Amino acid sequence: MPNIETLTPAAGRNDAAGLRAYDADLLARCAVDRAQPWWRRTACVDALTGRVPRARADELLACVRDAEDSATVRKALLGLLSDRVELLPWLRHEDRQREGAYGMSEAILQARGVLGDRTAAAELATLAFSPWRSRRAAGEAGLDALVDRHGVEAVLCELGGGRPEDRAAIVCMRDRAGEDVTDALADPDPQVAHLAQSLLADPDQIRACLAGAPTADAALWAAYALHRMTDDVAQTRAVYEALGRPRVEVDGLDEELRRAIVHEYGHTCEKQSDPRWRIEALCTEPPPPPDQERQLALATAALTAAGLAPRTPVSCGEANQQGDGTYHVIGYGEGGGSEVFISTLGRFAGDHEDDPAARAALEAAGFRWIDGATGSIRVTGLGVYYFGSRDPLSVDTLLFYWQD
Repeated sequence: MPNIETLTPAAGRNDAAGLRAYDADLLARCAVDRAQPWWRRTACVDALTGRVPRARADELLACVRDAEDSATVRKALLGLLSDRVELLPWLRHEDRQREGAYGMSEAILQARGVLGDRTAAAELATLAFSPWRSRRAAGEAGLDALVDRHGVEAVLCELGGGRPEDRAAIVCMRDRAGEDVTDALADPDPQVAHLAQSLLADPDQIRACLAGAPTADAALWAAYALHRMTDDVAQTRAVYEALGRPRVEVDGLDEELRRAIVHEYGHTCEKQSDPRWRIEALCTEPPPPPDQERQLALATAALTAAGLAPRTPVSCGEANQQGDGTYHVIGYGEGGGSEVFISTLGRFAGDHEDDPAARAALEAAGFRWIDGATGSIRVTGLGVYYFGSRDPLSVDTLLFYWQD
């Protein structure tokens, strides 16, 4: 005869069907038992969906309120008990803002939305605007629950529209209600405009918007949305040409560097990026990809000829023992303590020390050395993910990019 232990022998190895058929009272007792591992308790909570024993409700609620208990179990219980209105005063208490356990503040806000607390609307809009998927999902679920409970107009009254996150939430609600949101392509915040274009699905509607776009940015976002739906580069280029080939000018960024960067990052840049980078990536010719094997052989030969004793090149992922990126590393010198970087985006080379001997050897071999001044140029308006940040990066980080 199976029991809870045999149905949950290890983390990630749960017999979900067996647990759903198991005695609800015993599951609830396990869910609040701190002597049990968090993963077993969470599995029991999940198996209680739709069948919480009335006699155990107070114990389960007490577990939710216990800040010393497992955050994972408490979050699961918040989802299970989201219809318990007696939780609302606790959820709204100012102490909840100091909940430091991972994911708890998001779960608390989502629960407030599910319970119909309209005063949580602004905070939920902030969550829904987050670049992090789990936070965004909690915010969206909470806002959707508020709309389901109170209707769109009531929730809109809680959002002033002065913040980008408010406007993004409003765009989502309007779209959900079947309204035309093409006007939001002219929003001054790129993230809001990006959201609006992602919701559009009718090419004819977008073409009509293009004809009367109130701003250049609105036209660019419309062109981007149209390309997303049709893959018609010709019409995207027609908009690009009609607008005078708009682009983000960056002081010191010459055409060789620009082409390498825009065609590596312009197609995948973050939502807050200026639309000019996206359209430039679509409408201009990429540089020819370098022959990486030949580049590395050429660099190794040049360093060898200069007497710098290079080691075998390795990828940046291998050099950092994890991840990947856009360059290779060649160690050189006695003990291999020095390194030079060879970019996969073009004929670019550099290092951390600006070693004159390595620079001279590689420049003589046809490489372009990225010195401190050039490497420090910040490519404005182009958001690129980098170790949790999504801000514009410098030239050296973009040419010699590594992410674990």
